[in-house]
Amino acid sequence: MRALTWQGREDVRIADVPDPRIEEPSDIVVKVTSTGICGSDLHLYAVLGAYIDRGDVLGHEAMGVVEETGPEVGTLRRGDRVVVPFNISCGACFMCDQGLQSQCETTQVREYGKGAALFGYTKLYGQVPGGQAEYLRVPFGDTLPVKVPHGPPDERFVYLSDVLPTAWQAVEYAGVPNAGTVAVLGLGPIGQMCCRIARHRGARLVIGIDLVDERLQRAREHGAHTLDLRQHSGDALVEAVRDLTDGRGADAVIDAVGMEAHGSSVAALAQKATAVLPDALARPLLEHAGIDRLEALHTAIELVRRGGTISVSGVYGGAVDPMPMLTLFDKQIQLRMGQANVRAWTDDILPLLTDADPLGVEGFATHVLPLEEGPDAYARFQAKKDGMVKTLLTP
Repeated sequence: MRALTWQGREDVRIADVPDPRIEEPSDIVVKVTSTGICGSDLHLYAVLGAYIDRGDVLGHEAMGVVEETGPEVGTLRRGDRVVVPFNISCGACFMCDQGLQSQCETTQVREYGKGAALFGYTKLYGQVPGGQAEYLRVPFGDTLPVKVPHGPPDERFVYLSDVLPTAWQAVEYAGVPNAGTVAVLGLGPIGQMCCRIARHRGARLVIGIDLVDERLQRAREHGAHTLDLRQHSGDALVEAVRDLTDGRGADAVIDAVGMEAHGSSVAALAQKATAVLPDALARPLLEHAGIDRLEALHTAIELVRRGGTISVSGVYGGAVDPMPMLTLFDKQIQLRMGQANVRAWTDDILPLLTDADPLGVEGFATHVLPLEEGPDAYARFQAKKDGMVKTLLTP
């Protein structure tokens, strides 16, 4: 089959790879019809090469049609339409029972002290082949995939794989009071959907903060009050938010940026160094050097009112920062943060994916491209060119 594969720093290519097959009796194989490029895929593209091998298949936002089922699968059959959550959870362990599917004890990657395995995301999270491909093997066929109806276009449902539950959890964790205020740092796909969900759930004022024209415009079109970081930075941003919130600051702040923030140039160079050093040298630097750019998180601390809440959905990677962000994020320790527990939220979100489309999922993608154009799409997304905010690939 054809698949998008990692070949080196800022080098992804389409390649022929072996077709997936049923390996466990509870597996299914899905013929992928749509698959997204996520902001966290850019971490693999540019930073996390020490934990990925040439030829690994990328991607963790996929949906499609069931092609084959293992002998123990009882709830799905060939031809059913499904969305595949990005975290691989069994649905039956202690953590899954707590609604913490991102910490699934069946698929935890204990070798690296990490939570549940993820599709298409490095040795740290299981090195499981991803969904930017023609076919995808999916474990736990009876409990992991989300069955959706035939008929509506893929874009109605594909974001159940990651974007929608990640944003929903970010808003839930933010604890925005009824008719309260929330500031969203970073208006990429997750930040955009956070703004929409927060408004849908009753926030009086949503403040979207970014520095890319197209992202600011999209947020305004869906009711957010936007602040441009090119015009408001540092103390000026803090004052602008306080002016909008009776002098207090926002009730809640969502950091949807993470280590992609525009911050320390020294940290940026350290991130790049990990991508060109031999793996044996890059891994200790990535794990133990303070390489994260914490500008967004520090900004969130300044913007939130006293007694408010900060919700972190942006991914951080370093282990020895001014705060141990990797451990905090991976173990979902408060503030409120962590990988989205996809299956915990899908039942809440599915009723909103109707013809009324209150969250604006149809048209959310700025670009829909053939899988073969994936390498160019990664480069454009990394450079924030051509108004690219969210891209879907069609194998």
